[in-house]
Formats: sequence, structure tokens, C-alpha cells
Amino acid sequence: MRKDVEDILDKYRHKLKKKSEEGFTGEYRRFKQEQVGSRLSFYEKACKICKDILTIRPNEKANEKLWESITRIGLKITPEGATSLAFFTGLGTIGIGILIFVLGWVLTGDPIFFFPLFFVALGLFSIKILLDYPNQKALKWRIQASNQMVLCILYVVMYMRHTSNLEHAIKFAAQHIKDPLAGDLKKVFWNLETGKFNTIKESLDHYLETWRKHNGDFINSFHLIESSLYEPKEERRLEVLERALTTILDGTHERMMHYAQDLKSPITTLYMLGIILPVLGMIMLPLVSGFMGIGWYWLALVYNLLLPVFVYLMGNKLMVKRPSGEGESFAMDENLFEKYKYLKIRGVYISPSVLAVPLFLVILFIGFSPLILHAIFPNDTFLNGDWVFGYRDGVGPFGFGAMLLSLAVPLSMAIGIGTYYRLKTKKLLKIREDTRELEREFAGSLFQLGNRIEDGLPVELAFSKVAENTKGSMSGEFFSLVSSNLRSLGMGLKEAIFNLKRGAILSFPSKVISSSMEVLIESARKGPKIGSHALMAISNYLVAIHKVNERLKDLLADVLSSMKSQINFLTPLIGGIVVGIGGLIANILVNLGPLLGQSAGGDSAMFGFSLSAIQDIFPMENVIPPFYFQLVVGVYLVQITYILTLLANGIENGVDKLNGESLLGKNLYKSMVFYIIVSLVTTLVLTGMAREVMTVSGG
Repeated sequence: MRKDVEDILDKYRHKLKKKSEEGFTGEYRRFKQEQVGSRLSFYEKACKICKDILTIRPNEKANEKLWESITRIGLKITPEGATSLAFFTGLGTIGIGILIFVLGWVLTGDPIFFFPLFFVALGLFSIKILLDYPNQKALKWRIQASNQMVLCILYVVMYMRHTSNLEHAIKFAAQHIKDPLAGDLKKVFWNLETGKFNTIKESLDHYLETWRKHNGDFINSFHLIESSLYEPKEERRLEVLERALTTILDGTHERMMHYAQDLKSPITTLYMLGIILPVLGMIMLPLVSGFMGIGWYWLALVYNLLLPVFVYLMGNKLMVKRPSGEGESFAMDENLFEKYKYLKIRGVYISPSVLAVPLFLVILFIGFSPLILHAIFPNDTFLNGDWVFGYRDGVGPFGFGAMLLSLAVPLSMAIGIGTYYRLKTKKLLKIREDTRELEREFAGSLFQLGNRIEDGLPVELAFSKVAENTKGSMSGEFFSLVSSNLRSLGMGLKEAIFNLKRGAILSFPSKVISSSMEVLIESARKGPKIGSHALMAISNYLVAIHKVNERLKDLLADVLSSMKSQINFLTPLIGGIVVGIGGLIANILVNLGPLLGQSAGGDSAMFGFSLSAIQDIFPMENVIPPFYFQLVVGVYLVQITYILTLLANGIENGVDKLNGESLLGKNLYKSMVFYIIVSLVTTLVLTGMAREVMTVSGG
């Protein structure tokens, strides 16, 4: 061949290769920089410092698990460093508690128990949490990666249908799925580039072995894809590729079915031990505090620290067992959508926290106003009235007004957090819902497009015909945008879809749609028939994935329905009733002593008991004021709503940050408003009855 012809061919061969891989190359370059030159995080630095001071080695089993987690997520630490940090932090916190106990005893002569025990409990928790931090981070990574596996196999199969090249297919998948699985696929190439493995197949097989314990179907699907490379007949090759996708879909459905069946009993246990029984047990706490002199701060320690941690850990165990799902094709974390997380006021983007934080502080101030006003006006007769603040020196506010205002404290937390998340996710959620609607319609439209191309229509004209047929739908808008760019702006097909300023894909940021269009562009180069068959095959794949996803929702429907009723109805209802009954008991105990003294002349005997002895059983200074009692219950309700919402979202969607934040915004509003209504009605009715009975008895 002539040298000048060879030069021209080399030039355009290089240009085509560069054009097809430019997206992956940029992402891979960033990945290499992260692997080679990333700085140590604060956690990694702390582990290194603690290990240098004193190395604490975990036992063999814990060491193996920690090392596996550290390797999986790429932390630059050792198991010894993680263990040393956990024990240094925990023992330091416990030491603070012991120091407070000793100083309190020396300075006052009386031992102080609350703060020492608080720091001891905090120290023990910090040891547990920091010891398990790499494992929890790896768990979150695994759940996120598992949720991308179906899409990963889909993209590899889509690419391999028209080009039987495993290396390019994996690059294509890495471009269109999200981290952490995308990062894993890039690491497959990194291991190849650094000489750890000689072929892409060896590197891929080594990576697949890390999923042996967790998802065998993912491994089997990739092995089927690899085996398709050796099939001599095209028909048989396509059959093996379709079998690879079917394998992971069937495996996902089967594992989710077992998960849904095994979930019912642990969820019931979680409700009873972590929510229902503790909340119902609160009814007796005013009596118990009267007998034993338990302060409200002990109640806060148990209900606002220990119990939420217990519920979180139990819920986290359920998340560990969750199998992979369909995955999310909406790339929320891309810079393109960063501006939608902010409020736009007069052309300026501001964080939702600018509105949420002042709202939280104002309502919180209202909640603590009984304590603030009493500190300013300690002897005000009106404020100290029973129906206002009813403040008892040395104990706290017992009045109905104080309890009413205390409801603003949990309300401030719910409104502050809820407002922040609702404003942050509102626009993004709308974009994602539109994208999902388009994806649901896209399979049918894609099949139409494939048919039109197979009938002999040019690709550009086929888009116009499909846009007419699907007019009024989300998919119709997409195809109409492409057609408009082709006709009005004179763009080529790739520019009409992927142009950075006017491309149709900008309005519909779905990886499924963008990958389908890329496959169309690539396969159309080999002829319209191959392009049309590729589109119809993708349509069938999307329909199959959608059916499996709907079946997964049906399997989890009962559990999720139960969790939603707990979050929005049952827990706030029980909490509100408990607050009312607790206030009733507290008011009766506080007024019992003076009432008996008035009616019996101070120290007469009644039913064989001295009235002074009865008053000694329920000393007023030991009774928990309704103000503090409601604070504990209300804050606990906010914590439980937060934890259960994230748990329900995790069970349904895996790791889906956008949906989780959106649900938090809704559920915190709903549950807290319902709780306040129930608390007000119950307290008003029961307190009124108690006052009436006391008045009649005293009269």
C-alpha cells in the first residue's frame, strides 16, 4: 500500500478511536489521579497517628474482615490503625467520664453519676462505631455497587450485540453506570495497565471473585458474556448474551423474594423492642420517677441516645442482607444538576439551609421560652399559674402552657430538617420523575424506532415519524427535540442528541437513554439492519428489567406498607397519647400531697396509712415535669422517624440518597404534625379532667 494512503488511513483510524473513547479516557484519567495522588483524609491521618503512638492488633477474624473492607473501598489504612483509633477515642472519652466523677466527688462531696455514665456510654459506642467504620463503609459501597449490577450487565450486553469486544464493552458500561461499580470497572483496566494482569479477562475474573460470597449471578452473567466471544455462529452468540441478562434478572428476583419473606419477623421485632414497648413503657415513668427519684435527664439518656442507637444497629443488620435491585439510571450527583440543589432568588443561588436554620432557631426559642421567661421573671404570678407555666422551684414547669410550648422543640427539628431536604430535593425529584416516566415509555418508542429503520426509513426521518406517533408523551418530547435539532439546526444525529448546549439528552438525563442512543449511533455505522435489530433488542431488555422491578416492588409491598404506617400514624399516635397520660399522672402526683393535707388536717390516718407517709412516697421534687417528659418523647419521635424513613428507603431502593432525603422532608412533617395534634387533644382533655377532679375533691 502506498505510504500516503497508509498515512491517511492511520490518521482517521486514530481519530475515530479517539472520538469513541474520549469520554472514558477523561474519566479514567481522573481515576488514575485518585489512585496515585489522592491526599489522606482526616480519618486516615488519625488512624496513622494512633497506630504510631501505640499499635493495637485486632483478633485474626476481625483483622481479616477489616482488611477485606479496607482493600475493597481503597482506604489508605491498616486494620491495626483502625483498631488503635477506636480504642484511643473510646478510652479517652471514658477517661473524661471518670475524671468528672472524681472531680465531682472531691469538690462537692457527693458523687455525680449522670455525666460520668454518659461519657462512659459514649466511649463504648465510639469504640463499637469506629471499629466497625471500615466494614460499614464497605457495606454501603457493596449495596451501591449491587444496585448497579443489572444495569452493568445490560450495558455490556447492549454493546456486545453489535461489537463483540469485551474490553470496549466494559469501557462502555463504566461510562454509563455510577460509582462505586464504575470505579471498580476502571480498576480492572488499572490492574491491566500496571502489569498486575496480562489480559482484560484475567483482570476481570480476579475482580469477579470478590463478589463470590455476595452475588454469584453477577459472576455467572459475566462468564456467559465471556463465553459468547468464542461462539462461531452469530445466532448462538446473541442467544448467550441474552441468557447473561436473563441470569442476573432471574437471580435478582429470587434473592429479593427470599429477602422479603425473611424480613417480616425482624421488622416486627424491631417495632416491638425498639419502638412500641419503650414508648408504652413511658406511661409508667412518672410513677417510677416518683418512687425512685429518676431525673428526666436519665430518661433522655436512655430514649434519646441508647434506644436510637439500638434501633439504628438493628435496622442496619436488615440492610446488610438486602440483595441487589434494578439500580438508578439518573445521575443526580453530576455537576450538571448541582444548581438544582439551591434556591434561586433574584438570580442568586443560595443554600436551603439559609432558610431552614433560622426557621429552626426561631421555633426552638419558642419551645424553650418557659425556661427563659422564668429565668427573667422568676416571681411572676401569672406565669407561675397552673394553666400557664406552673413552675415549681427546683423541679421545673408543670403548667399546660409550658407543655404546649415544649411541643415547639421537636417541631423545630422536624421543620428545620424537613424544610432543608424538601427545598434541596424538590427540583431534582421533578427531573428524576420526568426521566423515569420517559424510561417507562422509552421501551415501546425504541421498538417503533427500530421498526421504522428496518422498514428502510433513514434514521433522521424515523425520529420524526416516532415523534409524531408519541406526541403528548415524555418520549414524544425527546424524539421531537432530536427531530427539531436534525431539521431546524442541521445537526448530525450524534450532535442532535449529545450536543453540550442543545442536545436532547440534556433535558432527560438518563444513562439508559443515552446509552441506547450511543448504541444506535455505533451500530448504524454497520448498516440500518444492524441498528434496527439493536434497538429492538434493547427495547426487549428494558421491558424485561421493568417487569422484574415491578415484581420486586410487589414482594416488598407488605413490609413497606407496614413501615409507612408506623412512621406516619402508629408511632406518633402512641407518642401523643403517652405524653397526655404522662402529663395527667405528673399533675395528679404533684397535687396529691397538698390536697391530702388540706382534706385531712395534715397528718391523719387514712386506710391505715399516714398521709405524710403517702406524701413521702411521691415527693414532688422527684416527679418528672410534663415539659421535660414531652421533650424526651418528641425528640425520640423525630429520631425514630428519621431512622425508620432511611431504613424503609434502604429496603425499597438500596442506597438512594435523593429519594431518602425527599422522604425525610415529607415524613418528618406528617408524623410531627399528627403527633402534636394528638398530644394537644389528649393533654387538654386529660388535664382538664384531672383539674376538675382535684377541684371537686379539694372543695
